[in-house]
Amino acid sequence: MWLIVGLGNPGGEYKLTRHNIGFMAIDYFMQGLGNPPIKNQFKAEIAQVKWKEHQLIFCKPQTYMNLSGESVQPLMGFYKIPLDHLIVIHDDIDQPFNQMKIHKNRGHGGHNGIKSISGLMGTMDYTRLKLGVGRPENPQHNVADYVLGKFSKEEFEKMPDFLNKGIDAVESIILDGVQKASTKFNG
Repeated sequence: MWLIVGLGNPGGEYKLTRHNIGFMAIDYFMQGLGNPPIKNQFKAEIAQVKWKEHQLIFCKPQTYMNLSGESVQPLMGFYKIPLDHLIVIHDDIDQPFNQMKIHKNRGHGGHNGIKSISGLMGTMDYTRLKLGVGRPENPQHNVADYVLGKFSKEEFEKMPDFLNKGIDAVESIILDGVQKASTKFNG
């Protein structure tokens, strides 16, 4: 069993913001799997599906970003998911839009959702798929305002291809392992 977590903030005002690209990736993945039914459990929207002999649980914490661990940690315990079967998908300002990086056992890099998950889990030894959203062009622009802002029209046009690539990366992590997936998708 795998737990695939997309990070974001609940509520319509955050729906298409850079910070919610994790939610967008989960929605896109589930859409490709026929939109399995969603239920609320442990302060999260979750959906279970069987995919290529693997049981997957998709999770969108509804706690707001800074408290994401309050959903992830109890789900891991309840479903007895091993740490190496946790994949967290989130935004990354240190990479340009349309680039991604697979990491395992790395620091939170200032990301409050990752900080919450690592803090409550007591470890950073899990897999993360970091989807690049870039930095603001103007260095004076507040980073928090930037990530809570919506994607540009040009970025939205490229979003389906980017999310497809993200899904391919998650599938590769599950089927090939983190090392091979990293070699294939990082950069």
